[in-house]
Amino acid sequence: MTTRSGIGFDVHPLVEARALVLGGVDIPFERGLAGHSDGDALTHAVIDAMLGAAALGDIGTHFPPSDERYRGIASVELLAQTLRLLEDNRWRVTFVDATILAERPILKPYMSSIRQSLAGALRLATDSVSVKATTTDGLGAIGRGEGIGSLAIATIERIT
Repeated sequence: MTTRSGIGFDVHPLVEARALVLGGVDIPFERGLAGHSDGDALTHAVIDAMLGAAALGDIGTHFPPSDERYRGIASVELLAQTLRLLEDNRWRVTFVDATILAERPILKPYMSSIRQSLAGALRLATDSVSVKATTTDGLGAIGRGEGIGSLAIATIERIT
């Protein structure tokens, strides 16, 4: 059986008058992530990890910000489309591990919901999706509370 892994990274600035969405979950906070879609940096990193593992390009290739069809779209819908793209190319996701980098808000109360949301969107068991959160201890733009970033790795296997 052929397996591959891919890495994804995304970061978006925090702005006023936007909902904060991470992994498809609305997080109560006074600011949200800017973006052409809903700005869900976690889901975007997962998408890039999946596409990278399958050698199918990146999120901007498949869902360009110049395309009005994706304005304001829920990123979990982009994730569903990416899952179909992988399946069309005879790949399936078997595991995802992701880390959210955010100084604020405190994400611990939402981690289970985020994990369940991603697992559901990926049609995986919850124990096949790992989501963690960390800070940058006040360093850099994330540490100053200017944005939120995410890293992800996706493992995929060939569908025979």
